[in-house]
Amino acid sequence: MSDQISLFAEEKTPTNVPLAEKIRPDKIKDIMGQYEIMKDGSQLRNMIANDNYSSFILWGPPGTGKTTIARLIEKKTKCKFISFSAVLSSIKDVKAVMKEAEFTFKTQNKSTILFIDEIHRFNKSQQDAFLHYLESGAVILIGATTENPSFEVIPALISRCNVFVLNQLSDDEIVRIIKRAMEEINAELVFEENCIPYIAELCGGDARKALNYLESIIKNSKGKKQIDVEFISNILSRKAMFYDKDREEHYNVISALHKSLRGSDPQAGLYWLARMLEAGEDPLYVSRRLVRFASEDIGLADPNALVQAIAVKDTCHFLGMPEANVALAQLVVYLATAPKSNALYTGYKKAAEDAFKTSHLGVPLHIRNAPTKLMKDLEYGKDYTYDHMHENSYSYQKYFPDKMVEKTYYKPSKFGYEKEVQKRLDWWMKLKTQTKKEKFEK
Repeated sequence: MSDQISLFAEEKTPTNVPLAEKIRPDKIKDIMGQYEIMKDGSQLRNMIANDNYSSFILWGPPGTGKTTIARLIEKKTKCKFISFSAVLSSIKDVKAVMKEAEFTFKTQNKSTILFIDEIHRFNKSQQDAFLHYLESGAVILIGATTENPSFEVIPALISRCNVFVLNQLSDDEIVRIIKRAMEEINAELVFEENCIPYIAELCGGDARKALNYLESIIKNSKGKKQIDVEFISNILSRKAMFYDKDREEHYNVISALHKSLRGSDPQAGLYWLARMLEAGEDPLYVSRRLVRFASEDIGLADPNALVQAIAVKDTCHFLGMPEANVALAQLVVYLATAPKSNALYTGYKKAAEDAFKTSHLGVPLHIRNAPTKLMKDLEYGKDYTYDHMHENSYSYQKYFPDKMVEKTYYKPSKFGYEKEVQKRLDWWMKLKTQTKKEKFEK
């Protein structure tokens, strides 16, 4: 175990170290793009300056500086610093170190800083193991994760940690990192004007990926002095799209699609649809969300929206990708340009709230079925009026529970087909008022 105490331990310096490792910043001022959490007076900056730490989690996309910050802390702190990768280490290894930390705390009154990279890889029951040692003060936990801690870290652990959010780096910041790397390694290559911005665009805000790209270009230049975009494109091949299927970015993009359609912007809708489909998203997942949208945000303002959505869902199932992409595009444009109404959505929510409050109220006897003699004897169905036997096929009856007042949940909007629905509701309300009055006058 002692041989693996730190991922950052310096033994013999390898000669074939990746470029991203060679030029990793060793000063706070050189950390790019994280001004808010690293500025003078910030909580994290004060921890580092005073060498006085409380547990925290670094959350951000790949290549934004999480490990770099941990390494800076390791170099500056006087505390014992132990690091693990949740990908490479078992929770059993970590528990052994935490027990050692507890012994150090009890005998020397010194806390141990424990850095866990990719902490979300430990499942929720494994994360429980940290709680005792954090509570006692034996361990100060620094976790790093690319996943939203709200979903991937247990609440009990989050409540004991600060969460510092690292931002995805901008293209300009990536350009600066690449230029600094070229200066530090004395790269003699000459890039044409658009080359470095092109690399920055390809890496999706990931500094590590940008430096790996640069290293690959240098290794493959073979004495070439002038580098152009075409050469870079050939070396790096096609860019893998930045999209974490089934993780946070997945939900961010589907949210962007949904809100674009709600905002009646078919152009943005097509863009977010393409972002999902071209990155390999399941077309059936997209179609299911669009079916939901057809009812939630359009509803009876255009009843055909749901028909279209179901048809495209069936098309996706029948064709698969890539053939289904145009059908989904057709649906996205239809939904974006359809009249909008959330009247059904809000109406159901209100009905659901009342349902929870009044679920103890029984169904009125007159609208209960009575398939047996006993049920008839108990007056199930007594005084029920069969509407079809009356003029206009309508006769007022109360359908809400006896002890509950009648409510109005669904109120049509003034858009699309709901204008016609309102006319129907007005007609039925007129009949209701009239027949209700006649019944009570008898």
